[in-house]
Amino acid sequence: MQIRVQSEPFDMGAESNAFAQSATGAGAIVTFTGITRDSAAGDLAVMEIEHYPGMTERALTSIAEQAMQRWHLTDCLVIHRYGALAPTDPIMMVATASRHRANAFAAAEFLMDYLKSRAPFWKKEITASKTDWVAARAEDEAALKRW
Repeated sequence: MQIRVQSEPFDMGAESNAFAQSATGAGAIVTFTGITRDSAAGDLAVMEIEHYPGMTERALTSIAEQAMQRWHLTDCLVIHRYGALAPTDPIMMVATASRHRANAFAAAEFLMDYLKSRAPFWKKEITASKTDWVAARAEDEAALKRW
């Protein structure tokens, strides 16, 4: 299991390949990469992501351990970036490995829902005309109820 909180960009292809090569005993691997989304008006200059070092890694480790146990994963990877990200920059990646695809998919969705709603990150959208903190969305909170 790997948890990485980093400011540096990552190569989703290289990360996927490395994860797949180390996923011993797996019959299925699921990966998901989140991309920094432009604002609705198409004018996002930068998305600033903040976190508390130490606290964030502990929270992500705890949720990944839950996913490992609940879905009997053979391995799990969570990468989440912080700092200034431009539209289309990869912001996060989840990879799960399991003997069976249903478990790999469910665990990946669980981790993504957690990262979207509960992980201790704070996002600020900066455009040419304003700066706004990103508020929690009702649909993201609702997605957690299925777990």
